[in-house]
Amino acid sequence: MAAVLFGVVWSITEKECLPGGNLFGIVTLFICSVAGGKLFGRIHLPNMPPLPPLLGMLLAGFILRNIPVVTDAVYIDIRWSSSLRNIALGVILVKAGLQLDGKALKKLKAVCLRLSMFPLTFEATTMAVVSYLILGLPWVWGFILGFVLGAVSPAVVVPSMLLLHKEGYGLEQGIPTLLMAACSVDDIIAITCFTTCLGIAFATGAVWLNVLRGPLEVLGGAVTGVALGYFLHYFPSRDQGNLILKRSFLVLGLSVFALFGSNVAGIPGAGGLCTLVLAFVAGIGWGKNKAPVEEVVERFWHVFQPLLFGLIGAEIVISSLEVTTVFLGIAALLIALTVRLLITFVAVLRAGFNLKEKVFITLAWMPKATVQAAIGSTALDMARSKNDLELQKYGMDVLTVAVLSILITAPIGALLISLLGPRLLQKPKNPEWVLPLNFANVLGEGGSNAPAPIIKTSRFSLLLINL
Repeated sequence: MAAVLFGVVWSITEKECLPGGNLFGIVTLFICSVAGGKLFGRIHLPNMPPLPPLLGMLLAGFILRNIPVVTDAVYIDIRWSSSLRNIALGVILVKAGLQLDGKALKKLKAVCLRLSMFPLTFEATTMAVVSYLILGLPWVWGFILGFVLGAVSPAVVVPSMLLLHKEGYGLEQGIPTLLMAACSVDDIIAITCFTTCLGIAFATGAVWLNVLRGPLEVLGGAVTGVALGYFLHYFPSRDQGNLILKRSFLVLGLSVFALFGSNVAGIPGAGGLCTLVLAFVAGIGWGKNKAPVEEVVERFWHVFQPLLFGLIGAEIVISSLEVTTVFLGIAALLIALTVRLLITFVAVLRAGFNLKEKVFITLAWMPKATVQAAIGSTALDMARSKNDLELQKYGMDVLTVAVLSILITAPIGALLISLLGPRLLQKPKNPEWVLPLNFANVLGEGGSNAPAPIIKTSRFSLLLINL
């Protein structure tokens, strides 16, 4: 398949698909990222989930970028790289918006909201202060970095929680349900705050106007997303042929247009939230019929995920990194993570869990991966479009720390969850809590008509989790 892909692209573009050409670099990066993801996904340790494939994709791009001879051959134009990452961001935001379950969100109890808001807010604030003092970032860029790092990765947490749920660990206390549901809320808050800070950072004019502009961009993006989502309720009409294909095309097309169009219009903070909201509102309107659209979007994500993580890894050039920046970035990351762990423990203090369960929730609320890769390079891309070297340096610092957070927290978080889950969580004593669950359907391996799993929880009243 790799040879056929190369052959087709070469036969159309000729020189562009030879070493040193832009398309040669993109195709090579894509194939190597897919291979790296497959290799990491096949690393199985006893009684543990497989390593996240995204780590292999990230390392593939990093290696291609930092081998002297290979770097010259695998060249990718900056504008192409930025555009492909933005398209991947649009796909993942649509995926996140469609997977949000409105009924489940309404039923979330206070502990879930605390878990979503407080650790993120305190970690972002701590990172802003620390990066200002240690890395020398301006305050607004410190908060950009903070909200990039503040999001928890569903790509790590959800599969790990599903494995524990299958064994019954923490089921009666609702811990797997709590963590899986809170991931979505956590990511929404992080992306919303990130887009607000991004709008402030790249705005020009009076300071008070810039501060006001960020929330206005977020409000405008949300309103536009609601309008476009309602539009997709009725167009195309339900009696048309190829309805799933048309809905998938429109939701993906409008999302990518929102991301790129907001940049063209000079309101970059509006695009990401608009995409997330329009997918969520459209999914509510489609009801159960959104499952086939989710399946189409998932297929697009399988294509763009290797490109996203591979391109992120390829942005890191060892020769251009300052050793002090890397070590200071790691120090800032560890300080912010320490605050996050403390606040997470405090957030679940009065939630009815015992000490072991509180410790497990605290450690499980640490992994970072998907969101960091999706939005970590956005500020750098915008700085490059402004041709401002100082802003580009800030953007590269944000991206560097984001990549470090993925490499450090994703594997450690996955291992801690799988190792400590059976030791810190207890199986239900009452047999009625153990309900049959088709995990192939939950993980997306079943058909589009696969029923959503029903998980009984005593504390959070979450009857339906749509992953």
